[in-house]
Amino acid sequence: MGNSVKKSPFKIPNVRLFIAFRVFFNCRFYYPVFTILFLDYGLTLEQFALLNAAWAATIVLLEVPSGALADTVGRRNLLVFTGILMVIEMILLCFAPRGNSQLLFAIFLVNRVLSGAAEACASGADEAIAYDSLNDEGDIKDWPRVLEIQMRVQSIAFIIAMSLGAAVYDPALMGRIVEWLGLKIHLNQGTTLRIPPLLTLLMAVLTLLTALRMRETDHQRYRMKTGRAASIAGAFKLTLTAGKWILQTPFALAIILAGLLFDHCIRMLITLNSQYYRLIELPEATFGLIGSGLAILGLIVPRMARSMVQEHSPRFNLGIMTALTLIGLIGMTFFWPIIGLLPVILLRAAIYLQAFFQSHYLNRVTSSHQRATVLSFKGLLFNLAYGLIGVLYSLLLAQLRLQAGTGQPEISGAQLENLIFIKSIAWFPWYFLLTMLAMWLFARWRMKGTDEHKKPG
Repeated sequence: MGNSVKKSPFKIPNVRLFIAFRVFFNCRFYYPVFTILFLDYGLTLEQFALLNAAWAATIVLLEVPSGALADTVGRRNLLVFTGILMVIEMILLCFAPRGNSQLLFAIFLVNRVLSGAAEACASGADEAIAYDSLNDEGDIKDWPRVLEIQMRVQSIAFIIAMSLGAAVYDPALMGRIVEWLGLKIHLNQGTTLRIPPLLTLLMAVLTLLTALRMRETDHQRYRMKTGRAASIAGAFKLTLTAGKWILQTPFALAIILAGLLFDHCIRMLITLNSQYYRLIELPEATFGLIGSGLAILGLIVPRMARSMVQEHSPRFNLGIMTALTLIGLIGMTFFWPIIGLLPVILLRAAIYLQAFFQSHYLNRVTSSHQRATVLSFKGLLFNLAYGLIGVLYSLLLAQLRLQAGTGQPEISGAQLENLIFIKSIAWFPWYFLLTMLAMWLFARWRMKGTDEHKKPG
C-alpha cells in the first residue's frame, strides 16, 4: 500500500465478517450430544451411520463444483446460499416430529444432505473473499494475523458451545435451573433435546445475516460484470483448470498432500477419542470438559503458528508438525492411565498448526481467480482421504477380530472390543510414518530446482 499509515486488516469489513461467519457457522450447540441427540429423537444406530454417510457423500460430491461456482457466480452469493441452507437444515432438526420412524429418517436425511451442501458451499468461498479483500484493501502479509484471531475467536465460541450445549440437554440440570428461577415448567428429555438445535438455529440466522452484509471484491465484480465469470459451464472449466494447476505447481501440491496426511490420520483418532478416554481411565462425565479444554489450544497455537510462518521455512515447520504427530501417535499406543491425555494434546496442537499452515501457504501461491476452487479441491481431497482411512480402519478391525477370535477364543464382549481397539491404535504411527516418508520423497522429486519450501514469511 502507498499509505504512510498501514491499515489494520480488521478495519476491512469483509475480514471482520469472515471471522464472524466462521464463528456462527461452526458454533453448533448439538455437537457435544450429537450421537445421543439423534438416538433420543428415535433413530437407530444403523440409521445414524447411514445419515453420516449421506452427509460425507454430499460434501465430496459438491466440494469442488461449489468452489468453482464461488469463483464464477460470486463468493458472496454462495455464502448467502450457505446461510439459507443452514437455516432450513436447522429448522428441520428443531421441529422434526418424534414417533414415526420412517418419516423421521426421511426428515433427517434431508437435514444431513442440506448440512453437507452447506459445508461444501462454505468451504473455500469464505476464505477466498476475505483473502482477496485483504489483498485489495490492505496487506496480504497480515493474513497470518487474521488467521490467528479467527482461530482464537472460533475456539472461544467452540468452548461455549460444547459446555452450554451439553448443559441444556440435561433435563435434570435444566429442571433445577427452572426451579431456582421460580418457574412452573416441567422439563423432560423430549423437551430439552430441542434446545441445542434451537440455539444452533439462532447461529444459522446470524450466519445468513453475516453473509448478506459481505460485498464482492473489486476484482470479482469486474469478472462478473464483464461476463468472464457468469456461466455454469465456466465453473466446470475452472474446476479442470484448477486441478491441472495444482498438479503442475509442485509447492501447492506438496502443501495439500502434507496437510492431507496430518488431517485424515489425526481426524480418525479424534473420532475414536471417547473409546480411548475410557481405556485410559477417564470418567465419562469429563469427556465434555476435556473437549472444551482441548479447544483452549485454539487460543494458544495460532499465535505460535504465526511466528513460525514468519521466522521459519515451510520445510522446517513440516518437520516440527511431523515430530509432534509421531510423538502423539506413539504416546497413545501405551494407553497410560490419565496422563495418556498428553499425546492427545500434542495431536490437537498438530491439527491446529496444520490448518494454519495450509491456509497461509496455499493462499500465498494461489491466484485470485481460482482461489475458492483450489481451496475446495483441498477440502475434497481431505474428505476423500478421511473416507479412505475409515474403510482401511474397518478392514483392520475385521482382521484383528479374526485373529483375536482364533488366538483367544475365551475373550468376548467388551474385553474383546477393548483388545481389538488397543491393537488397532498401534498401527497408526507406522501408517503415518510410511505415508509421510512417501510424500516427502515425492515432494523432494517434484520440487527439485525450486526454493519455495525454503522461504519463510
